[in-house]
Amino acid sequence: MSGLASAAQALTPAKVLGLARRVVVKIGSSLLVDRATNRLRADWLKALAEDVAALRAEGKEVVLVSSGAIALGRRRLAVPTGVLKLEESQAAAAVGQIQLAHAYQSVLEGFSLTVAQILLTLSDTEERRRYLNARATLRTLLGLGAVPVVNENDTVATNEIRFGDNDRLAARVAQMISADCLILFSDIDGLYTGDPNRDAGAAHVPLVAHLTPEIEAMAAAAGAKTAQAMGSGGMATKLLAARIAVGAGAHMLIADGRPEHPVRRLATGEARATVFLAEASPRTARKAWIAGSLSPLGSFAIDDGAVAALKRGMSLLPAGVKAVEGLFQRGDAVRVCDLEGREIARGLSAYGSEDAALIKGRKSGEIEDALGYRGRDEMIHRDDLVLTQRPETG
Repeated sequence: MSGLASAAQALTPAKVLGLARRVVVKIGSSLLVDRATNRLRADWLKALAEDVAALRAEGKEVVLVSSGAIALGRRRLAVPTGVLKLEESQAAAAVGQIQLAHAYQSVLEGFSLTVAQILLTLSDTEERRRYLNARATLRTLLGLGAVPVVNENDTVATNEIRFGDNDRLAARVAQMISADCLILFSDIDGLYTGDPNRDAGAAHVPLVAHLTPEIEAMAAAAGAKTAQAMGSGGMATKLLAARIAVGAGAHMLIADGRPEHPVRRLATGEARATVFLAEASPRTARKAWIAGSLSPLGSFAIDDGAVAALKRGMSLLPAGVKAVEGLFQRGDAVRVCDLEGREIARGLSAYGSEDAALIKGRKSGEIEDALGYRGRDEMIHRDDLVLTQRPETG
């Protein structure tokens, strides 16, 4: 299979964006910062903020993943042009992050939007407990109506433990929050069959149904990055991001973000892009991952009332748990069994085994008294639980 989608499968950027409820938008350095002066493109950023406000007015949740801190910081510190040493990049990022955060706060609050800054490292998306904490923070911010602005924490990340580009960071954020749309804005309007700067016959690819070797070859032919690029990502990194995003259930768009109002241009059909089709919905992808990709480290035995509640799509509450087995930490996968030992479901426990044993059989309102802190009301939230089989009946 070539990976190119047929006309019958056509899903336009406007339709993808129109159907999305949770959108991650990645903004490259070359869009946010003028290459010649290393100054912020203030008018462009204000137009983007207006686009974000329009998405929020439609009821969509929005997360921005933004580059630009190092470029802004090196100008402020008067660091000479050329390749930066790691410590110079970290110093520039420390200064630039303040400018970047202030810029986003200024433009978004002009549209009555609350802004939050989140700095992540590669470890925050790969180490289980830190991943859960970051996900919980992002989801809480979205639930409260804020617009999180995410960037890699370049001030502490080393070459060995950093993403190196915000394309993959954006994909990890989309995966983390179960987004259904990821937009990578750059200085090119999508994937081409070759390098459009060198090959006059290179054709734009509007839709990719599958990430095949042929598609990967196109990315390699497109080159590392375009001549105008300031950041660290090229087409190859965008395909790595696509693998993460579509596997997590998010459609991904690669689009030219240089003109003002880049989101609106996609929504109205004025701008073209390459659409990478998601393999499943975010919810289905996450459920499949929980059911088939994680090895359970423990189990809960639950009563008949809890079994019935799970089959109705409810969360597992501590009151329905009668026994806790195994040694596990918060966020680890566990089996959920009926009192006869038959597996009913699998899920990610909101508590480690020691705390779970202390609150089993208790009402949610008694958790704080039992543990000394206020945890989650659920032992396993329904978003983190998948039924694996129904209990047998006589």
